Order: sequence, then structure tokens, then C-alpha cells
Amino acid sequence: MMKYKQNLHTHSRFCDGQDSVEEMVQHAIAVGFDSIGFSGHIYKDYTGSSMAQADIPLYKQEVLRVKEKYQDKIAVWLGAEFDMFADEPKTGFDYTIGSVHCVKVDGKIVEFDLKAHIVKEIIDKYFGGDGLALAKEYYKTIAQLPQAGPFDIVGHFDLICKNCEKAFVFDDQAPAYKQAALEALHALAEKQRVFEINVGSMSRGYKSMPYPAPFLLKELKTLGCEIVITQDCHHKENLLDNFNYGAEYAKSCGFDEVLIFDGKGFTGVKL
Repeated sequence: MMKYKQNLHTHSRFCDGQDSVEEMVQHAIAVGFDSIGFSGHIYKDYTGSSMAQADIPLYKQEVLRVKEKYQDKIAVWLGAEFDMFADEPKTGFDYTIGSVHCVKVDGKIVEFDLKAHIVKEIIDKYFGGDGLALAKEYYKTIAQLPQAGPFDIVGHFDLICKNCEKAFVFDDQAPAYKQAALEALHALAEKQRVFEINVGSMSRGYKSMPYPAPFLLKELKTLGCEIVITQDCHHKENLLDNFNYGAEYAKSCGFDEVLIFDGKGFTGVKL
């Protein structure tokens, strides 16, 4: 078993999660977590998957209320997940996750974190049917993530390959794909040192292994970066899913410790 039970990538009904903040905390206590961090999708005006702008103060208030209510049973952290193009203040949070769910095409923001058939339509419409061109644009974008940050954690680095395993949107084993991913990883790792191993897509049936892919995770180790393991949880019943798998996955790629958050910063824990 893991030496700790903490999830820092947690969504509630304030955005696209299925449970309330309090329901998620109650379940975290029931399954033995010692801490949980919420990472609501901060408002962005180009997609409906984020919380409403007016709800951001309410989200903060609710997490802080539940933090105080259950302080004798569990530590609760107020975090947030910011998309690359989200234009909201990044203050007032215990930690932030920086992610890319969209790319820009001729100045238009185009979301790709969608079902495979919609992604294929996007590829046809904006990239002339060339899925690899979308992937390259994604990596060009995420390499610039620090310009919107800095962030405490880089979220699901290779999210672009979400649908590749179940539906062929592009070849994520192609040398050109791997080169684009590695170039972005090197650029990003110069300024962002903590990345997540995200096991959430396994629970939702998209992938059989976490983000990032083994060749990327091994490169992160070579670059001296550090990792957290997250569930990217949208439903309380998945809160414990695949953490042990994520730990073994990290070890298989050369990591011997994982980070936990204590409210002020990160501490390493041996795997």
C-alpha cells in the first residue's frame, strides 16, 4: 500500500465533478485519506466545463468551510486547476495546477479534451485531417505554460493522447510525435519542476495507463523533476482508484519517491 493517501486533483459539482465538496471530503475520510486537495476548473469563457465566474468566491468559501468543519479528521487544501488561457487571478489558493485543454487556431481557442469523434471533427476542420498537427500544436502550447503561471503542478502533460488508445486520432508512437513531446517537456521542465502522474483517465475508461507515457516519465526523472500522484477525481467512488498502480508505475520509470503537499509546500515520501 502507499505510505500516504492524498489526492490533489479533485473536482466537485462547482465544475464538472459529480459530488459536492463535503460529500467528497466525507468519502475521503471514510476510505482513510489523511488529506485532500480540491482543484476546481477555474472559469474560462470558452468552455462549459469550468465553474462559473461568480462561483469562484463560493467555491473558496465552501472548501474553507469544510476544511474547518473536518479539521480533526482530515486536512483539506484549497487548490485550483487553471487552463493555459484562463484569465482569472491565481491568488488565494494553497496550490495551483496548470493544464492545457485547448489550442489556438488563427486566434480562436479550440478545445480538444473531448470525446474521440469530436476530436476527429476538430482535426478535420482545423488541421486538414492531420491529427499529428494537432498534437504538435498542443505541445507548442504547453511548452509556453509558464508564461501563464508559474504553477505548483503541471497537469496531465500528454493529455492530447487521451483518445489514442481506444480510437485512432493520431499515432502516439510515431517518432515525430515523440520528438514534439520531448521538446516541449524539456522546455517546460526548465521552469516547472513538479509534474503529476495522473491515473484518472484509467477510471474513466480512456487509457490503460496514466499520464505521462513511460518515455516521458523516464525523461522527467532524467531531468531531475519531481512527481505527485493524482486521481483527477470527478466522482467520490473513484477516489482510491489506481494509486498503487501509479506508485508502481513511478518506480518502474526510475522514481524512488513521490511528493505530498502539507499546506505550505511539498515533502518527499519514499515509494
